[in-house]
Amino acid sequence: MSELSINTTQNVAINFTAATVGDRILAHLLDFVIKVAYVLVVYMVIFYWMGINELMSGMDLWSQRAIQGLFFLPLGLYSLVLESTMEGQTIGKRIMRIKVIKIDGYQAGFGDYFIRWIFGLVDTGIGLGIIGLITILVSDKSQRLGDMAAGTAVITLKNNISINHTILQEISDDYVPTYPLVIKLSDNDMRIIKETFDSSMRSADFEMVKKLQIKIENVTGIKSISNNATGFVDTVIKDYNFYTQKM
Repeated sequence: MSELSINTTQNVAINFTAATVGDRILAHLLDFVIKVAYVLVVYMVIFYWMGINELMSGMDLWSQRAIQGLFFLPLGLYSLVLESTMEGQTIGKRIMRIKVIKIDGYQAGFGDYFIRWIFGLVDTGIGLGIIGLITILVSDKSQRLGDMAAGTAVITLKNNISINHTILQEISDDYVPTYPLVIKLSDNDMRIIKETFDSSMRSADFEMVKKLQIKIENVTGIKSISNNATGFVDTVIKDYNFYTQKM
């Protein structure tokens, strides 16, 4: 397993472990099983039990294909919809405890998942996924073509993720704080913030980091000057240590 060291735009160093090829293949197979189950349910329940098949028998070929396409559209959009709504995971990925993240430290967005989905037609749709497998094996970040194009990577959530911060971290002599209002926080507040931040980073739960940012802003009155929640929380922790160590 390769290590992914991500330096965000706020110089927050985060180390992730790339998901293994085996985990990614198993996740893909689990998703495939779910798709097969969906097809069986559609054919048995909708087309036969509900009589849609008989209804289509009196239609022209184009109408039949249109109805079939409507029912089977979820198969094509499966990964795009689930990764977008489940924060980088499909059902298979969630079972295998892997997920998609941005390699710049941001939470991946719909556009990133869309690019991965488009390239997935090449990565996994040609030669039983041989192209995707080869690119994952030769890439230093274990990326398939879709990941390279979207600037994403697939990480495992099974192992601990190290982030180089502690509640009482050392602050350089020339450090310049950004948010003086952090002094409104207590040691207990900061301990909770740091524990929540570490826990969120271990699970790559960037949505929780964003919620943490909102909570800090509401409690202290701080207004972030960055659109990167990870960098904001890290700066708040550093600033708190700066002011409390100088007191």
